[in-house]
Amino acid sequence: MEPRITLVSLGVRDLSRARAFYEALGWTGAVQPDGEVAFFQAGGMVLGLWQRERLVADAGLPDDGGFGAVTLAHNVHSPAEVDEVLAQAAGAGATIQRSGAPTEWGGYLGLFVAPDGHPWEVAHNPAWRLAPDGTVSLTNR
Repeated sequence: MEPRITLVSLGVRDLSRARAFYEALGWTGAVQPDGEVAFFQAGGMVLGLWQRERLVADAGLPDDGGFGAVTLAHNVHSPAEVDEVLAQAAGAGATIQRSGAPTEWGGYLGLFVAPDGHPWEVAHNPAWRLAPDGTVSLTNR
């Protein structure tokens, strides 16, 4: 298996509300082939928003409605950009779980929770290289 992720699907309770939230964050060009799913191009991968009950049924797993111990991350070029993205997310309806602050590893991060409960870390990591197209590399070379 090649080490890559091509699609992340988030279970949402209200597809229209979820799509509007991500569009308010600047995500554009959603493809919605039916009324149950919407896809956004996210660099070299795709973010899918799918009716939660359909996603649960497709996975064949129980749904306790709680935190699945997964966070999504959005890396940015500076600490100031972390704060800008958090403010944008709050304006779009997210809950700020953790305000932007320096970390013990030399970075800067904050965390927002999208309306359906999906946590997003917004981080500036000076040890990683972030290309202009948003591609992240684990080394700053």
